[in-house]
Amino acid sequence: MKTIDADFTVTDLAPLAAEAGVTQTVVVQSISSQAQTSDLLRQARTTDLVGGVVGWVDLTARNVADRIARLRAGEGGDRLVGIRHLVQEEPDPGFLDRPDLRRGVAAVGAAGLAFDLVIRRHQLPAAARLARDLPGVAFVLDHLGKPAQPYSRHGGWARDLRTFAGLPNTTAKLSGLATEADWASWTPHQLRPAVEHALDVFGPSRLMFGSDWPVCLLATSYRRWIETLAQLLQPLDAADQAMIWSGTARRVYRLRPP
Repeated sequence: MKTIDADFTVTDLAPLAAEAGVTQTVVVQSISSQAQTSDLLRQARTTDLVGGVVGWVDLTARNVADRIARLRAGEGGDRLVGIRHLVQEEPDPGFLDRPDLRRGVAAVGAAGLAFDLVIRRHQLPAAARLARDLPGVAFVLDHLGKPAQPYSRHGGWARDLRTFAGLPNTTAKLSGLATEADWASWTPHQLRPAVEHALDVFGPSRLMFGSDWPVCLLATSYRRWIETLAQLLQPLDAADQAMIWSGTARRVYRLRPP
């Protein structure tokens, strides 16, 4: 993990984004810390490159709405576009079914924010129950729920992703697939079945590009991942590709033009 055992800032990202033609991005929390979210919002205010921040609050607290309001009142608070919790690290298999957690997620939706789900594939059914029971919340599934390789349209992940995608308030990110494969030997061909299944069940209008930078550096570079996804999306027409590269994210996160 030493590749990413470092501090990464917008100064590191800016030249990579410029080289790839990326004009605006969304930064996502990496630890369960409201202080980190405040820091990300402050950094976002210094550059037009960061159009939004998906932060963290304690969703099991009784005052989630107040915590979100405090973040919005702080420096860069207008860049807050979503909330995420690292559900993949929760040992409780019933975490997404807990009443206190659900109350907090409902407060996120009531605040007009999206809720990012970073989960492991076995948590997909619980994520679908959560999205079904909270239709007023916009859910964003990170990394397609982390399917195992080799990807199959006939396994449990494919079935559960279809169920999740069948809910109208769900979207997903085409991200993190390389880091779920063999870091040293993965190829675009190996990732194609997962991307094609996601296109089949969500459609381009409910999928968005995600770089997963800097975590992606474990398996790929920022530019290589963009080039890989461009190759996999080549069969789509220009309008559908535009939805995945920017349109879906702008709509779901309510981003302002750069």
